[in-house]
Amino acid sequence: MALTQQFVRVTPEYLDRCRATALDSAGASPGWDPPEADRLDTDWALWGLLHHCRSTGADPELIALLNQAVSGDPDGNVGFLDHDEVYDGFGDPPRLLDPGAVADTAAALDRVQLDDLLSSLPASTADAAISCGFGGGFDGDVRARPAPGPGSRRP
Repeated sequence: MALTQQFVRVTPEYLDRCRATALDSAGASPGWDPPEADRLDTDWALWGLLHHCRSTGADPELIALLNQAVSGDPDGNVGFLDHDEVYDGFGDPPRLLDPGAVADTAAALDRVQLDDLLSSLPASTADAAISCGFGGGFDGDVRARPAPGPGSRRP
């Protein structure tokens, strides 16, 4: 089973509708189904890079930035999204970033020298996977995952 980071862009009105639907639903289902054009699956688990940065003593500001990009705002009022129709229960329930925080985080991530960060990984693909917290069962080279591919886009 692949574990990847997924992002979605929704309006406050969409969240309000999902919150109301969850309150009215016998199973607390929020009716979560954002438009496909507003979804982004990174096809990579960014938390592995975050694990590597934490374990190697990387710049605390970089760690905080990556954590915010992955984890969102823990104070966001989206507990109604903690539902099996929205997420699989692996890790924390969904969180959000308001539009201003998204813009700030995206601008800061654009300034990260990803090649420099990835070059700090061990040379061996197996050791690099272990350094990212994936153990010995990772298939492929973790360095290849965060590189934007053809047709990549941001939500």
